[in-house]
Amino acid sequence: MSQGHSHQTHSHQPHSHKVAATAPREASPIHDDFWVASGHHLVDRDAQGGLVLTDAFLAAYLARPELVPPDEACPVERGLHASLLAEPRGVVPADELALVADADARENLGHFLAYRDLLLAHPTLEAAYVALVTKGKPRLPVIFMGHLAHVIARNAFDEVSDGWTLRAAECFYRPQRLTFHEGRSLLADAETIETHEHDRTHSPLLSMLGGPAISELEVLNDVNAGTYRARSDAHDLVLDITDLAGGRAAMARAMTRWIAHLTGIEIEFTPVERFSGHDFGWFLSLDQDGTALANKVWRGEALEEEEAARVLALFTFTLPQHPRLEAGRRGAACFAVLGSSADRFVRIKPQNLVAGLPLAVEG
Repeated sequence: MSQGHSHQTHSHQPHSHKVAATAPREASPIHDDFWVASGHHLVDRDAQGGLVLTDAFLAAYLARPELVPPDEACPVERGLHASLLAEPRGVVPADELALVADADARENLGHFLAYRDLLLAHPTLEAAYVALVTKGKPRLPVIFMGHLAHVIARNAFDEVSDGWTLRAAECFYRPQRLTFHEGRSLLADAETIETHEHDRTHSPLLSMLGGPAISELEVLNDVNAGTYRARSDAHDLVLDITDLAGGRAAMARAMTRWIAHLTGIEIEFTPVERFSGHDFGWFLSLDQDGTALANKVWRGEALEEEEAARVLALFTFTLPQHPRLEAGRRGAACFAVLGSSADRFVRIKPQNLVAGLPLAVEG
């Protein structure tokens, strides 16, 4: 879920985990707001820079159509919704929720309450996210996972001015459509592409012009990267992930910052074209499709031609000497894989970058 509400702006303090900066390709004014739809104006920050839950953040969910009672809603549903609007942290007994007549409304409220209770049980949204992805409870709908990643990413990348890195990080919470054009691998926002395709279907002029919808968007480059923050919520810039020094390097920087923000572990990812002569001790996959491909590489099996074509990016990295990692894994040479599905969708699961690490068991 995402909100575009604009409440008071809270003072921004730098996060406690600093990431070694890579020279930006193109900087934009750092004061430009971006990813406003994340709802980051609705939350506070603690002294260490983590996001702190507010009633305004919770109330924004209650304004969504999935939770607003329709005219025909039963009195229990209406009463619960009204009481939660008045006190978003209020206790809702299970037997009262069970009295909601509509099954869909009952399920939606149940999911919201589980999400809310997860956030309330932790000091920051970041801590709640790490607990969720490493312990797996509760199981939340994709929409909650996506929005939580969205608002946390907005915090993690707050001080980043490099449009390349920000556009790569956008893939952490927005599914992408893969297009091959003149030998380039291009990632465009899937929802934006769907809108363009819908407009073409309903527009005789667009239908007559033809051509892929992605051609109607703008490919990110060193010139327009400086405009990214100001136009970020339009999701209209296409990421070229072909070159090691371009989109793939940007993805590597985004991965580094995401992991450091959530765990304090700084891992430097290096984009590579292929693996050769490596003896790997661990791997990460950025998506479900990449997991299947990475498992074959891990077992030393050759990828079929069709499988190899679905590997969008490969990275190598070394697990650092960090106390949050298993002692026996520190210093291991590792690899990471970004894949795509057969239908050319790229659905990055940023939780894999945390849950997939060999984290030490906390005492």
